[in-house]
Amino acid sequence: MIQLKLGVMDVSVKDNPAQHRFELLTADGEVAGFATYRERDGVTVVVHSEVDLSHRGEGLGNKLAQGTLDLLQGRGAKVYPACPFFAHYVTEHHDWDAILVD
Repeated sequence: MIQLKLGVMDVSVKDNPAQHRFELLTADGEVAGFATYRERDGVTVVVHSEVDLSHRGEGLGNKLAQGTLDLLQGRGAKVYPACPFFAHYVTEHHDWDAILVD
């Protein structure tokens, strides 16, 4: 699990392998967003992401992407961001260039 600070809100990202998704959790344990993934030939493909409507505009999508990529990088994973949001995020944030594949 990765802990992140968003202004005054604490959030965390954890892997839920049973559902093939990374979940963005608020401090009270609410799932505020998630990113689904599939494993293909040794690559983690981030397929889709979304943030609950009640949390839109709070910057949680960025925290979900950051936390997910941090966890995957910590595992030594290779990542393909098929999700349009993640694909756009990595074009603007190059901290994870080393783990990205075409």
